[in-house]
Amino acid sequence: MVAKPTPSVQDKLAVHQLNVYYGTKHVIKNVDFSIPEHQVVAFIGPSGCGKSTILRMFNRMNDYIEGFRHHGQVCLNGQDIYQKSVRVEMLRRKVGMVFQKPNPFPKSIFENVAFGLRIQGVRSPRLLREIVERALRQAALWDEVKDDLDTNALALSGGQQQRLCIARALAVKPEVILMDEPASALDPISTAKIEKLILSLKNELTVVIVTHNMQQAARVSDRTAFFFLGELVEYGPTADIFTHPQEKLTEDYISGRFG
Repeated sequence: MVAKPTPSVQDKLAVHQLNVYYGTKHVIKNVDFSIPEHQVVAFIGPSGCGKSTILRMFNRMNDYIEGFRHHGQVCLNGQDIYQKSVRVEMLRRKVGMVFQKPNPFPKSIFENVAFGLRIQGVRSPRLLREIVERALRQAALWDEVKDDLDTNALALSGGQQQRLCIARALAVKPEVILMDEPASALDPISTAKIEKLILSLKNELTVVIVTHNMQQAARVSDRTAFFFLGELVEYGPTADIFTHPQEKLTEDYISGRFG
């Protein structure tokens, strides 16, 4: 395995000597890497290699899994987010999450996007309208739904629902968005819209995406991390990973010899 750089406090996200266990099962093993601000980073690797586990470490979603424990540091802006002083609800305002399957609330399109704002105490109708419109524009959905904001979000297509979930995450102005295979359940046209959206978002925040689609990782990411059996095999600029991998295991996976 290649040596991994020690995280720097200048990076947006970083893990240092991360080990994760579910009960007695050791699922993440001595992982080190860092993610610069305003970049898209793709996690690739076969099923069960630890991609989603590491992704969920960044907003502490694994806390809900029975038997979960970890050693090592997971940092946002240089601060270990697993310190007792860190308030998880504040962390999740900074680190949003979009899941594999769209999960809009059974509410109107407007109320879906406004949900997090209301929790934060935003009451002004004018401010709510402004932020909802901004988030929907960011998610490239405004032009499709601007005349139907009172419509139940469940009436939208799958691709629209996923972009609505992204808008919902964007409304609270996060610093990072985590995406766990956000296009795997979508048709090619919707997938292309999600990928275009990801590319536009890095101008404002940092994006981390888990994907099984090698072409998607190559299209949208600046850097790629390849995981295998809970270890980080290789991490670097996406162009290098896909054209000149340093590890034979990486080359075999990318070329389709396994996975």
